[in-house]
Amino acid sequence: MKRRMLGRTGFDVPVLSFGASSLGSVFRDIDREEGIRTVHAALDAGMNYIDVSPYYGLTKAETVLGEAIRSQPRSSYILSTKAGRYGENEFDFSRKRIQNSVKESLDRLHTDYIDILFLHDIEFAPVEIIIEEAYPTLLELKEQGVIRHAGVCGLPLPLFEKVLPQIDADAIISYCHYALNDTSLLSLLPLLEKEGVGLVNASPLSMGLLGTRGTPAWHPADERVKQVCLEAAQFCAEQGANIAKLAVQFATANEQIPTTLVSSASERNIRHNAEWVDEPLDEELLAEVLRILAPIHNLTWASGRPEYNEPQQKAAKGEQG
Repeated sequence: MKRRMLGRTGFDVPVLSFGASSLGSVFRDIDREEGIRTVHAALDAGMNYIDVSPYYGLTKAETVLGEAIRSQPRSSYILSTKAGRYGENEFDFSRKRIQNSVKESLDRLHTDYIDILFLHDIEFAPVEIIIEEAYPTLLELKEQGVIRHAGVCGLPLPLFEKVLPQIDADAIISYCHYALNDTSLLSLLPLLEKEGVGLVNASPLSMGLLGTRGTPAWHPADERVKQVCLEAAQFCAEQGANIAKLAVQFATANEQIPTTLVSSASERNIRHNAEWVDEPLDEELLAEVLRILAPIHNLTWASGRPEYNEPQQKAAKGEQG
């Protein structure tokens, strides 16, 4: 699999990496053994950067992943996890909770260090807490060698514009902003380059928006976005194509996006995803799908505190009107 450098971390990451949220049964109930086999399939396919969080499945994802990587040489994979979010509405970015969270994650993952630790969904906390308490805690852990690199993740792009100039971040995770229906992440690239921050893109299927089964009921996108994305997926199916394949190829083709996370607890699906990366992109199909999606291009949804969303919402309204 093709690989790219992740900012200044020194990590040479695969263009397609493994998001372990599925191991926590967040999309469907999974069998533990099936989850372990899927992780091994991802590693065999060259997807040796793995991201997880104690939030996924309320620690189940970390537990299953820990069992899967226990038998693998520690130098054979790059591992990131998160701290700060522990439930749907449970957030704690205090110094003590982050320290305890990392210890708990190390135990579940059967390792003595984390390659990258991210603060999880920081848009749900006041910016002062992130800058004055949470992120300095990560830097302490980095100095101690418990983690090698530190970063932040979240949904609204304005949060990165607000926070990155004030912290010394090694990497970020951004999700749902570089996919067939939304490429607004490109606007953040100059800031990331200026700050030397590595970029991890996540959810090329926009959390299920891009699929023929229809979007999950919990999805925060509005009905118009859901409907247009469904039309694009159905168009692909009518052409004998798979929009998931197109989406993965689209996300990994951009040289400015070091890596994209995909999540599945299916060994078969992960192998397919890895194979797609090396297959040629159907440019004609892509052009038609982008045409279908054009009316809702870059339309997103709010997440977290208002101050992280206002610029983004104004831009979305301007594009609609």
